[in-house]
Amino acid sequence: MKPRWLFAILCWLPLPILAAEPAGAMSGADVGAQLGRLLGGLLLVVGLIFLLAWVLRRVQGLTPRGNQAIQVLSTQALGTRERLVLVQVGDEQVLLGLTAGRITPLHVLKQPVVLEPPATAAPANHEFARRLMELLGKDHKDKP
Repeated sequence: MKPRWLFAILCWLPLPILAAEPAGAMSGADVGAQLGRLLGGLLLVVGLIFLLAWVLRRVQGLTPRGNQAIQVLSTQALGTRERLVLVQVGDEQVLLGLTAGRITPLHVLKQPVVLEPPATAAPANHEFARRLMELLGKDHKDKP
């Protein structure tokens, strides 16, 4: 029985406090103070988010990345969720098949694949550049 009485007292306790002040009778100072507290809390939360992001970046930078034993050499997408990945592990190269729920080693290469840097792009069409310069030159000659 006691918990019911305690619950009833706690439920009725705020009613006299709320009844003492009419709903629309807040002064401008009260509204300003509440708005100031709201903005202060918002700035505190946003500042905390930026602080945590900064700390996370610092913690991630502590792990050495240059001397990892596993390196991804190349990837090739086969579909929306499937891809082939060529991985260097020590002196071996392994071709892996990746799907949404599984990683499968497909082949261990006996001779390592030497990846060549991508070929430079073919030189631009000089005809287009010449024609563009002619058009730009005409525009400048026509203007006073």
